[in-house]
Amino acid sequence: MISLIADSGEKLLNKLQRLTLDGFKSIKAMDLDLRPLNILIGANGTGKSNLISFFKMLNEMMAGRFQQYLGMSGRAQSLLYFGPKTTPQIEATLKFEVENGIDTYHLRLLHAAGDSLIFSEETLSFQQTGWTSPRIDQLGAGHQETKINAAAEGGMQTAKTLKYLLDRCRVYHFHDTSSTAFVRQSCYIGDNRWLMPDAGNLAALLLKFRDENNVAYKSIVGTIRLIAPFFDDFILEPDASNRVILNWREKQSDRVFGPHQFSDGTLRAICLATLLLQPDDKLPELIVVDEPELGLHPYALNVVADLFSKASLHTQILISTQSSSFLDNFDPEDVIVVNREGKESQFKRLNPTELEDWLEEYSLGEVWEKNIIGGGPH
Repeated sequence: MISLIADSGEKLLNKLQRLTLDGFKSIKAMDLDLRPLNILIGANGTGKSNLISFFKMLNEMMAGRFQQYLGMSGRAQSLLYFGPKTTPQIEATLKFEVENGIDTYHLRLLHAAGDSLIFSEETLSFQQTGWTSPRIDQLGAGHQETKINAAAEGGMQTAKTLKYLLDRCRVYHFHDTSSTAFVRQSCYIGDNRWLMPDAGNLAALLLKFRDENNVAYKSIVGTIRLIAPFFDDFILEPDASNRVILNWREKQSDRVFGPHQFSDGTLRAICLATLLLQPDDKLPELIVVDEPELGLHPYALNVVADLFSKASLHTQILISTQSSSFLDNFDPEDVIVVNREGKESQFKRLNPTELEDWLEEYSLGEVWEKNIIGGGPH
């Protein structure tokens, strides 16, 4: 394992401690405790991506686009476990451990006319350390979009806190690196508050880091050089319309190359390095990535795995993988095995004690390949 990590004794604050999810896609019922680092493994079709898509739905919901997301996802029948006749509602509870207690967000989405979903319940609660009972705020029922944004704007403190936390549970997809992908186009330099889910504002964010946080910028550039030794630096020069594109220079050359001359794998590695090496105070509270290993060389895989481990000292990570060599970089207690049992997805965290004998002779990835821990097609 390549080690880029400095030891840290800091406790991770604002942690998503527990997620319960019922009736969503292949997830009939799930009760999952989460750690700073969480790695989903499992065969194709077991439900890893369904859990990740729940967080995508949450992103759209917090942005006030739930009904738009619903329409683009195939309406309610595509989200409800085996459709509305079998499962008329989706229910979820997210518990966040904060500095002075536990903040909880609970929602129930009910199937309604037009194959839609409406909120039949939306509840916020805060259990302060030492209190005998929580403070509970009901946001009502019958609405099509979340009311948490309005409650936060109205001054409700629990709503403000939970909106902040939920807004910062972010899903990233760097799969599209085609010639028309936004990451290969120019972007407005002011679009630099945070990395977009598809890294479409990557050039603007790197420009901001170069000008305002050179330590983070140099760390990103240095890591890219580990993965792509030919790379020297980015050439980020805004044009007259205040747009910037991901131009770059090769070592020992003055020629400027454009983003279309990065390979797909190198570009994905740049996106991941920027996401995970940004300043600690800019990191999301939860980073969710589906199969980050796509297109990466085995050496690059190890570098990226170490970046995830390093980032988990400062934020929470939830990723899925199909790569046994990528899995070798992590500890058993960080791994959640997803199996399809009957018609539903089951999520189980590995117990390191049960694997001690196996891990004396085999790596974690080899144990997975041998189907000792499940997560295989049979």
